[in-house]
Formats: sequence, structure tokens, C-alpha cells
Amino acid sequence: MDCLDNSNEPVDHPITSEIDLHTFRPGEVSSLLREYFMECRKVGILQVRVVHGKGTGSLREGVHRLLDKMPREIDSYRLGDQHTGGWGATLVTLREIDSSQ
Repeated sequence: MDCLDNSNEPVDHPITSEIDLHTFRPGEVSSLLREYFMECRKVGILQVRVVHGKGTGSLREGVHRLLDKMPREIDSYRLGDQHTGGWGATLVTLREIDSSQ
């Protein structure tokens, strides 16, 4: 995934198994997560943690609605447990990219 630095030039940012949505605007989350999941799948990261925070729950609900709309990309998801963020994070299992398509 590319990020912009102060010179507006793309810089490489390594894909990891965790994304924290706290710094993004709600309107950015859907396209951000779709791109993030695709990049994770490309490099073989199939277990990811999406940190959305506890707050009012609206961001979590939005993330879950998006996940429900992605059956080709998402195998399953669940809220975190006491060691992975509780209801402030969602653990997502991605599907491998089907090379036959």
C-alpha cells in the first residue's frame, strides 16, 4: 500500500496483519478496508485484526456491514477476545486469492 509523504510522492508502507481505523474518516473506511484486504491477500496475510475502537459502536457496525458484503474475500470474522482487543477489534479471516479466476 502506498502512502504520501510531504512531497506528495508515494512511499512504500509495509502491509501488516493489523489496521487501526482511528485515524481515518468514516467515509474512507470502506475503500480503505477493501484495498487493505486485497493487499493482504496478495502477500498471503489471511488473518487480520481491524481495530475500530469501542466508542458508540457505529464504526464497528459499519465494518461488519462491509464484511458481510464481501463473501468472496472474507471467510469469517469475529470480535476480539480479552487478548486481542475485545469488542474494540474485529478479527478477520480472509480467503486466499483464487488463481483460477
